[in-house]
Amino acid sequence: MPHIQVLNKQVSELIAAGEVIERPSSIVKELLENAIDAGSTAVTVEIKHGGITYIRVTDNGCGISREDAPTAFLRHATSKVRTEDDLSSIGTLGFRGEALASICAVARVEMLTKRPEDPFGTRVTVEGGEIVGCEEAGCPDGTTILVRDLFYNVPARLKFMKKDVSEANAIASIVDKVALSHPEISVRMIRDNKPEMLSPGDGNLLNAIYAVLGKEFAAGMMPVEYELGGVGVQGYCSLPMKSRANRSMQHFFINGRYVKTRTAGIAMEEAYKNSIMIGKFPACVLNLSLPLSDVDVNVHPAKIEVRFVNERAVFDAVYFGVKSALAKNDTFGANKEPVKPASPAFSAQSGEQLPLREKPKETPVPSHPSVYAPSAPKAQKTQPEARTVPSGRLADPGNVLYSPSTKPGEQPFRYIPGELSEPASPKVQEAPVPAAQPQEEPPAGEPVREAPAAAEERPSLRVVGEIFKTYILLQCGEEFAMIDKHAAHERILFEQIKSGKHALDRQVLLSPSVVTLSKEEHAAVMEHLALMEKLGFTIEDFGSSTVLVREVPVILDQADVTQTVGEIAENIRSMKKDAGPQVLEDLYHSVACKSAIKAHDDNDIEELTRLAQEVYENPDIRFCPHGRPVVITMTRQEIEKKFGRIQ
Repeated sequence: MPHIQVLNKQVSELIAAGEVIERPSSIVKELLENAIDAGSTAVTVEIKHGGITYIRVTDNGCGISREDAPTAFLRHATSKVRTEDDLSSIGTLGFRGEALASICAVARVEMLTKRPEDPFGTRVTVEGGEIVGCEEAGCPDGTTILVRDLFYNVPARLKFMKKDVSEANAIASIVDKVALSHPEISVRMIRDNKPEMLSPGDGNLLNAIYAVLGKEFAAGMMPVEYELGGVGVQGYCSLPMKSRANRSMQHFFINGRYVKTRTAGIAMEEAYKNSIMIGKFPACVLNLSLPLSDVDVNVHPAKIEVRFVNERAVFDAVYFGVKSALAKNDTFGANKEPVKPASPAFSAQSGEQLPLREKPKETPVPSHPSVYAPSAPKAQKTQPEARTVPSGRLADPGNVLYSPSTKPGEQPFRYIPGELSEPASPKVQEAPVPAAQPQEEPPAGEPVREAPAAAEERPSLRVVGEIFKTYILLQCGEEFAMIDKHAAHERILFEQIKSGKHALDRQVLLSPSVVTLSKEEHAAVMEHLALMEKLGFTIEDFGSSTVLVREVPVILDQADVTQTVGEIAENIRSMKKDAGPQVLEDLYHSVACKSAIKAHDDNDIEELTRLAQEVYENPDIRFCPHGRPVVITMTRQEIEKKFGRIQ
């Protein structure tokens, strides 16, 4: 146990003013932080009547010596900070030396503490900030602090306490966060003589999540492990199908400290964009590891908010880490071999500023399919012609195969995946193998990518049929899958429009459409005619808050022109003069949604096969722009369990 000393005035004035004890949860938080800093492996929190009448926190840490025990109750007395330089790299949860002094000022406090090397422990009694007793006592190794009769000498503050159940829930929330941030510590909570929570303390975060948040919550989590630019991200985030209605289950920790960070929260939600439904939010338990000198925890009285030296590095690490986890969790159409731990695939670009919404297009790194990275220019590839599903993942999502029954010279239906300009021949041909080229050094700042491994055999795809004229049924080896044809086609068109492919070629309407708008919408459209041109519309002012639409995107049905233009006009009006990237995505989404195949449309087996093939080959098509799932899979084992064939 380091020696406890009172900080000099020069150092203590550099520390942000400490928060007064407002409620019992404030006491539990400070005492738990001290227990963790003492190297404890087991901590017990016991409360009665919401912690107002009784709080006991017991740990098996290093303990305090007889000489330092009385000093610990003085203000600005700490063993964790010595000089001004220590404040620039704080590695402990507590450092101000104000917790015990603040607690003793408003409650009756008793401390029992003993170091392993001491034959006897020490008992210190404090009331109203004054030490009334200090004597030897028999006690186990570690420290036990009892807090009784909170605010007994401040009745004005006592009347602001909430009901016992509310105060107890606030304490339980603090205890839960400690158990999640330090899975190597066994945390127990006893509430009114009834055990409430016990974490195993085995160092396994998923076990801690199970103990704290329950079985169902833990079952809906996927692991995240990533490092970029000196920032490590470890923990778990929720599966897209397990999203929640609010952000209450987002838990972020910086070097083991629970914090509220808008940077990490925005990064995670950006990674989930177009993967969960609008209005839903992902859950997570993520711990960020970064150098102590790169984060300042001395900016908030409760130490719950922090500042980063480089917020961009934190944003990128969380964003790409969650993206990698989402890709690794996608198993439809992917090889079922275990995924090897991925090495960092990115290098931080100094001075690079990426907008929060318009992020670089992610492509799988060939050597590690589950890790996303900013895309590099892709070499043009020869389209192989085939009749059946080839083995191995195609490197280019544009390699979409036509149905075996497609005959030479036939034109494909209006859904045109990839860059194919004409149907493939039924004759199987092999793509030419290019001659080996000398390897060139990658440009500075670009990620080093390994050569892709040889293609491995994977299951063939067989379309079984369609139900409700909405869902495509198919078999993929030992998996059964259902594809929402509208959601799949909508996402395909959305990606094509974003990438600037031929999907926005225009067609002239034989009879121009007249669209009536509100005055605000009409003014907004007239101010952004260039934006409408970019979206594939040629529009003229027709007077009296109406516009004349002469050209529309080829992919858009004329019947949808009025509704689509109306939606785009409303989006432009609501964005006012800020035509940011996120607004463009909303507009692209409007066009894609109206242009896609609709549920209950009549499609033959050839069209369904080509659509299913595109989903199978392209791992980006797993959720529609609304966030609804495109494909749902079940293994043969799961199906046979439901029929009772296996146990």
